[in-house]
Amino acid sequence: MPRTPGLDTLRAIAIVWVMLFHSYLVGGLGDGFGFLERSGWMGVDLFFALSGYLIGSQVFVALRDRGTIDLTAFYMRRATRILPAFVVVLALYACWPAWRETPGMQPLWQFPTFTFNLVFDNGDNYAFSHVWSLCVEEHFYLLFPFLAILGSRGSSPARFVVMCTVVIVGGMCLRAWLWQHEIAPLRATGANVGLAYLRYLYYPTWSRLDGLLAGVVLAACRVYRPATMAFLHARAGTVLLAAVALLALALILFDGARTDFWPCVVGYPLLALAIALFVAAASGDTRLARLRVPGTAWLAAASYSLYLSHKGVFTLVDSVLDGHLDGHRFARFALYAVATLAGGAVLHYAVERPVLRWRDRRRHASATMPPPKVIHGASATD
Repeated sequence: MPRTPGLDTLRAIAIVWVMLFHSYLVGGLGDGFGFLERSGWMGVDLFFALSGYLIGSQVFVALRDRGTIDLTAFYMRRATRILPAFVVVLALYACWPAWRETPGMQPLWQFPTFTFNLVFDNGDNYAFSHVWSLCVEEHFYLLFPFLAILGSRGSSPARFVVMCTVVIVGGMCLRAWLWQHEIAPLRATGANVGLAYLRYLYYPTWSRLDGLLAGVVLAACRVYRPATMAFLHARAGTVLLAAVALLALALILFDGARTDFWPCVVGYPLLALAIALFVAAASGDTRLARLRVPGTAWLAAASYSLYLSHKGVFTLVDSVLDGHLDGHRFARFALYAVATLAGGAVLHYAVERPVLRWRDRRRHASATMPPPKVIHGASATD
């Protein structure tokens, strides 16, 4: 799928928003910017919707054109995209305590198995906690192609709508039940609900499917119902206004009340719908999709490396500053920003990009190889 400037802009917004949220670790921007910082966690949901849209498009195009998916090639692409940079950053967390944002860290096995988000159980072991969203995406990559294959057999638009409705309503019911059984009892005793909220409502994959599903629905429309996408693209301005209005509602609902009942139950589908409309307006052949904002293409390309490394860089810079520049919040924040971009660039150019180039060269070589000769019914390469 060719790169779209509009989607690059959304990806750039997502990574900047997430890093701004995590800047609370080092003091953030301070007074006057609290609302923007507090809402930065929503950047992860934007990443989810983009992943659902891009991966969903790849899978649906393969099913439409060939009737099947080359699962080996799919998982090899995902592995070479995700694992090299992840392994490097995990090694830094495991071997270099100065890199950790907190001294404690969950057992090492939870990270390469991508189960951290399902078994996180200690608020003191918060180092590399942002891996939770990568766990959600890995579970999506693992299961979605098989679900798409099963769903493509005898599927119909009505059946697809029913499946999506079941996922959304089921997620709302599950979060409502978890809130009543895990959060409400703690609130009744006056205890801190932060750990329970993360463990049961914020981190687990089954609680965070809304954004991914929103992206998948858009992808299904793009591939199987192009007239629907054309309708949205022809009204990109109106779609964008609707997205802004829904996002404003989500921001109001979640602000200062993320662990309350209604934000946990209906807030995530509302946010997913808002973000899906942003993705719809920024995709296809629309003026917004063609808009190029300087710097966003690089931020989008390096967003994965930036996401993995930014907390570690924050921690290192904070230890080096050791309280200096505390009275100069904008200069201090600018230093953190420059160091974070530099750290992400090192990981991107030293690890992520070379592996992707190797993958692309290997794929190109395989595509241009002549078919093997067959001798007496057997391949000449057997």
